[in-house]
Amino acid sequence: MRAEPTTGPAVPAAEPAAAAAGHHSPVVSPDGTRIAWISDLSGRPRVHIAPLPEHGPVDPAGSTVLVADGEHPDVTTLAWSPDGGRIAVEIAPSGSDRTRVALLDPDGGPPVEIAPAATAVTLGAWAPTGRWLGVTILTDAGDPGSDDYGTGTACLVDVRDGSSVVLGTGQAATVQAISADGRRVVLRTGRRGERGLDLVDLRTGARDRLIGGPGGALTATARFGSAPGTLWVHTDADREHSALLAVALGPAADHRIAPARPVAVRPGADLDVVALDRSGARAALVWNAGGRSELEIADLRGGRPQRLVAPCDVVTTVSFGRDGAELLVAGHGPGIPPHVVRMPVGGGHATALIGGAPVPPVPPRPERVLFPAEDGLRIAGWLHRPVAPNGTGFVWLHGGPESEERPGWAPLLHALVAAGVTVLTPNVRGSSGRGRAFARLDDGELRPSSVGDVRAATRLLAGVPDVGPDRIVVGGRSYGGFLTLAALTRYPGLFAGGVDVCGMSDMVAFYADTEPWIAGPAVTEYGDPRTDAPLLETISPLRETDRIGVPLLVVHGEQDGNVPIGQAVAVHDALDARGAPVELIRIPDEGHEVHDRHTRARLTARIVSWVTGVAERDRIRPS
Repeated sequence: MRAEPTTGPAVPAAEPAAAAAGHHSPVVSPDGTRIAWISDLSGRPRVHIAPLPEHGPVDPAGSTVLVADGEHPDVTTLAWSPDGGRIAVEIAPSGSDRTRVALLDPDGGPPVEIAPAATAVTLGAWAPTGRWLGVTILTDAGDPGSDDYGTGTACLVDVRDGSSVVLGTGQAATVQAISADGRRVVLRTGRRGERGLDLVDLRTGARDRLIGGPGGALTATARFGSAPGTLWVHTDADREHSALLAVALGPAADHRIAPARPVAVRPGADLDVVALDRSGARAALVWNAGGRSELEIADLRGGRPQRLVAPCDVVTTVSFGRDGAELLVAGHGPGIPPHVVRMPVGGGHATALIGGAPVPPVPPRPERVLFPAEDGLRIAGWLHRPVAPNGTGFVWLHGGPESEERPGWAPLLHALVAAGVTVLTPNVRGSSGRGRAFARLDDGELRPSSVGDVRAATRLLAGVPDVGPDRIVVGGRSYGGFLTLAALTRYPGLFAGGVDVCGMSDMVAFYADTEPWIAGPAVTEYGDPRTDAPLLETISPLRETDRIGVPLLVVHGEQDGNVPIGQAVAVHDALDARGAPVELIRIPDEGHEVHDRHTRARLTARIVSWVTGVAERDRIRPS
């Protein structure tokens, strides 16, 4: 196993915030003596491992870095085996969407790759014994005209010899959980917004539906309880907001499945994170309450929940310590990169475990705002006000679209605010956090309504004191990049410029060029290229680039397999051919996400310079 230094090269003094290292996804070894987590301290995301002290923080600079083989083996997910002998990781080589799964030795032995000949592999759950690991095998073969195009094959791999058992196939197939007796497996499948969970009997091959059916779910995860016959399900199936449900299972032989029983439900709030303690009597729950996280301990035996003060604005993961007396909570906030803290389960103050120091200049806390869309729908967002505004406004649009802008660590937005730019981050229709119905308001033919939400957000920002209505720039990433291009073509006189970061410009080409396992599940969101080609052509900004008359900055990773770089090249070339002001930044060794923190710092500085500069220029309006 290769070793890497735990400290990266010096960061330019002008870029400290955007280059700050983050620490997330902590897991404790089964014996409770060590902790592993993902950090980009060495430059790119790697697995770090260190002794877990009884008290006090871990020094990340003194940790051991475990590295898989290959160039830029960026780690996105990890899971420690229940027997303690291996750490399974999902890797995005150079940010690629052709992910790999490898087993790392916590003691520094050589890594072992799972299914190295596959086109791509994704990580599922461990069996309680640590012998079997769930993975999904993905292929780029198949007929794009088939309903099966993009399906994955879920397997259980014996980590001792590499042999495997096929569980089933489906869109976005993932092994969610394996029972303690090794007899049953929970398998998730389904397109976006249509997730379902099946219970698979490994002896008979029988497959029974747990949740799903018409309407499916946006969220569908499950875990077997410590007591036989109980399955804990985290889902929004058959309800507006995600919640925790209990499903009673009969013996494997008779396939009896009782109706799901609600255990933890909050009206108007989504359940983001569920963590069970080892005894099976409690669960740590993280709720999304209007964008900020709220934390509680649920008594799974029917007692009253215990509310805890969330240690940061956005909590991403939570787990119980080995003795059950403390929680390990990972999260982030404005000016505070991803970090990990300890919290006493009985209440009390959180203490730093890994990272957590504010990075100056710490921005003001954003304000939650509500405003009407053009059809009267209420839209929420976050307004970031600078201490010394310079008159420039910036509308930033998140990706997804089943995602949500929240008041957390956002280096680009913080750098813009530090430069005097007033930033608005609207959660347009189609975003998560507002329930299933809101998330589906942009599906298929409803897509143009979300573009109208961008204009409504821009009008709100134009009314903020110290923002010049003619000095507003629009930008976004991934789906937000698509919305940026769509808004620039639909409302050509509204903005002073645009920033498109890895956005789609041609939806027909997107389906043809993206990875099959991304294209297949996406048809419920954007439309089916086999039957909805006219719709996809209509909503594609590339066909109306002649309406873009303001400067455009296009940023894209060369290894992006989700939204291939051809989407950026096409819009750049169309504008360049007619002499329109456009600049394309191609990022080598990066994919749909920018993983190298120093590259992120340089890009942040460039975008901030571009936004503040373009807002000062005279706009070039289309004729």
